[in-house]
Amino acid sequence: MTAKMKAVMIGTGMVARTHVQAFADQEEVTLSGIVGRSRDRASAFIEAECGALPDRPAALTLEEVCADPSIDFAVITTPPSERAPLVEALASAGKALLVEKPLERDLRRASGLVETCERAAVPMGVVLQHRMRDPVRRLQAMQADFGPLRMADIRVPWWRDQSYYDAPGRGTYARDGGGVLLTQAIHTLDLVLALAGPVAEVQALVATTGFHRMEAEDFTVVALRFAGGAVGSVMATTAAYPGGAETLTLHYDRASVTLDAGRLDIRWQDGRTEVLGETTASGGGADPMAFSHAWHRDILTDFCAALRDGRPPLIPGRAALRVHALIEAIERSGRDQGQATEVQETNT
Repeated sequence: MTAKMKAVMIGTGMVARTHVQAFADQEEVTLSGIVGRSRDRASAFIEAECGALPDRPAALTLEEVCADPSIDFAVITTPPSERAPLVEALASAGKALLVEKPLERDLRRASGLVETCERAAVPMGVVLQHRMRDPVRRLQAMQADFGPLRMADIRVPWWRDQSYYDAPGRGTYARDGGGVLLTQAIHTLDLVLALAGPVAEVQALVATTGFHRMEAEDFTVVALRFAGGAVGSVMATTAAYPGGAETLTLHYDRASVTLDAGRLDIRWQDGRTEVLGETTASGGGADPMAFSHAWHRDILTDFCAALRDGRPPLIPGRAALRVHALIEAIERSGRDQGQATEVQETNT
């Protein structure tokens, strides 16, 4: 029987609970330790959140993790602004890394993290878990049947109460790097790239509505021009009370396809219709954690299999740079009053 891997989690914020549930719902790896801002904070998190795990994790320091050769990898869930020294230390110690989105606050810093891992020859995976939805995989398998893509319509009509942004640093450029684009819409924009291919050019309006007191944006509208010739539009916000599921509609030559959270609707131009899956919660309302841990579990399972098989994970660090480049182009266009802006290539 193959021995279980050992992992630690660094960070005890909101999404850390979801990762604990993911660890509890698989048999590939043991969550052996938690690193917090202090050992006391890690211990409090373990006491409150880790009861479902078969073995109680230990409260550890970063130095202890780096010095322990039995630890196979670390899951990083800290705010983006805290990532760089963690990645540097862990990569130098030879630890593989599974990192929450966004990788960092901007493309330059995100690229730096990826390059740190590449220089150290340690695997890096990124938690963009919406790619693990079963309808997304079905859609990817069926795309050749639809013909060329002509147009895309993307909507992320989410809601966050002001209390969400009252948390220290949330929605600031110093900690998060931005607002709705980097923190919420990144998932749907990543799916757009995975399904429709690279975006060549954007034109954007980026704003902060009167619903929130925050530094970064809570609303954006974007026109897209894809490298393959298709065009598209994006509306993303956290100011659409009470919040709803994100939708991605792709119009192909032979069919129009809508991904509505976990449901896939296919409307063929010959009159046929197909419905696959069902709509599921995705955290679009006031409770940002109102979604299943199953996608995080599947990311974790894939990452363990990738380490065992010596292959890249489903979403390696360099692949995640594409959505960082797209978001950075949108933000730049917004600052330039909607000027057409090219999306930087990332050599993925």
